[in-house]
Amino acid sequence: MIGKDFLGLCDATAEDIVTILDTAVGMKRLLTQNLKKLPHLQGRTVTTLFYENSTRTRCSFELAAKYLGAGTVNISASSSSVQKGETLIDTGYTLDAMKNDIIVIRHPMGGAPHLLAKHVRASVVNGGDGMNEHPTQALLDFYTMREKFGGFRGLKVAILGDIKHSRVAKSNLFGLTKLGAEVVLYAPATLMPQGIGRMGAKIARSREEALSGANVVMGLRIQLERMHGGLFPSLSEYARYYGVSEEHLRFADKDCIVMHPGPVNRGVEFTSGVIDAENSKITEQVLNGVAVRMALLFLLCKNRQGGSGNE
Repeated sequence: MIGKDFLGLCDATAEDIVTILDTAVGMKRLLTQNLKKLPHLQGRTVTTLFYENSTRTRCSFELAAKYLGAGTVNISASSSSVQKGETLIDTGYTLDAMKNDIIVIRHPMGGAPHLLAKHVRASVVNGGDGMNEHPTQALLDFYTMREKFGGFRGLKVAILGDIKHSRVAKSNLFGLTKLGAEVVLYAPATLMPQGIGRMGAKIARSREEALSGANVVMGLRIQLERMHGGLFPSLSEYARYYGVSEEHLRFADKDCIVMHPGPVNRGVEFTSGVIDAENSKITEQVLNGVAVRMALLFLLCKNRQGGSGNE
């Protein structure tokens, strides 16, 4: 049962995940009918509190809240009292005093959403914390996979890229293994966290092994802002040995789909041919993200009041 907060998929159950995905089906149906003024969260307030830059996640949450009828507030750490020395907990107290219902937080430190959740009455949603988790990105990934394949049992999901710094990879790993999928990771040794194999992932020894028979091929952005200490020689070198082209996709299942959390470094993680191919779901993932976040906000507000989401 989804509780007060949604902080990650490490502690979520398969039932929690399926509940959100099932609810998102109805939300996407409303979106595709262009119904974007709904009463579900009327009278509620959703605040996005972002200590890191973001376009996709922040806009997706704000649109999800607005489409459901909630009031929205966007707080950027670079222009808020954080720059004046206010602590995260004090910021939480302030937002609570303003009667916020849900706070979506992105923070460079792992565990920040968990800390905030302990000190506020508002529901807290993890919009990405450090190198820990990005659970709503994983949820939209799951939704996209389920739309194509109907379920997760027996699926092989190959994830290639910067596993070490990727909160997306970790949330996908936590959730997909609970749902019955096989997760295979491939990255340079310098970008593969030690011990991740003990978390249920299979570590591929080659690109071909990772892609062999894969139903889902997911690329991860090379995060140049986190690249310190020469973790690989160059982007061209990375693309040559770890990037995926149309030629490489021949090893995957013939009905495979291509996914990426974005933004994509064209010619690095994927070639343009892969990004723009018919089996690419990269653009569709964006719409699915709005539907999934609508579902999550609705369920959290429903649980907060113990009744319908539009009381």
